Formats: sequence, structure tokens, C-alpha cells
Amino acid sequence: MAEVNDWNKKIIEEFRTNGGKVGGNFEGRTLLLLHTKGAKSGEERINPVAYTTDGDKLVVIASKGGAPSHPDWYHNIVAHPHLTVEVGTETFEVDAAVTEEPERSRLYDKMVEVMPGFADYKVKTTRQIPVIVLTRPK
Repeated sequence: MAEVNDWNKKIIEEFRTNGGKVGGNFEGRTLLLLHTKGAKSGEERINPVAYTTDGDKLVVIASKGGAPSHPDWYHNIVAHPHLTVEVGTETFEVDAAVTEEPERSRLYDKMVEVMPGFADYKVKTTRQIPVIVLTRPK
């Protein structure tokens, strides 16, 4: 777990230093910082997450690289769906909603168009990978 936290910390620092842009595996990709409240601990967590858009909504996918379990941040979102994101140099609140079919598949396919690696995640796991829509409160 410490390795992941160190890796995330470096990406978060690079993201904030460069106005939302990072290099390495995420170079040229859309990335946001997802601020969640721990489902059990209640402590703030920050995770860099790839995203796409659907109109004025942000879309994130709880792929965890095709692992057999959902990422921790997904459970945090389900427990506390009102959260904060950083996109570029902007920080704002959003409400998260886990999508249902057929919207889930449509939005997952949209992510695959932008980031083809997400197609591999579906075949690596037997779980249905959740797709979450983030919307600014009105």
C-alpha cells in the first residue's frame, strides 16, 4: 500500500506543479484528482484518476487496472457521494452517481475510444467495472 501511496503522491505533486498535466503513463491523457472521504475512516483521500467527459459531466471508471476488486476510492464514493475534484487548476465540488446499463456501457466505450487500455481491463476481470458520473451541484 505504501508503494501505491508514494506513486500517487508523486503524480499529485506533478499534477499540481504543472496545472493538471503529468508525464509518464498519463502523458497527454486527461487526469483529475479525486478527493474522497474514507468509507470507514472518514479521512480525506486523494487519488489521481483518468477521466473523460459526457457533456458537462466528468466520467471516471473504477477499473483498478482490471483487478478482481474495486479500487478503495470507489467504496469511498458510494459511502460519501458528495466530493471534490481538481481538474487542471480548478477545484470544485461534484456529486457522484454510479451508472446503470445501458449508460454504463456507453460511457465505458467512450473512455476506450480515448484511452484504449481500458478495453484490456474488461477482459482481465470477471467483475463488472463501475462507471461513475461526476456532476456539479446545481
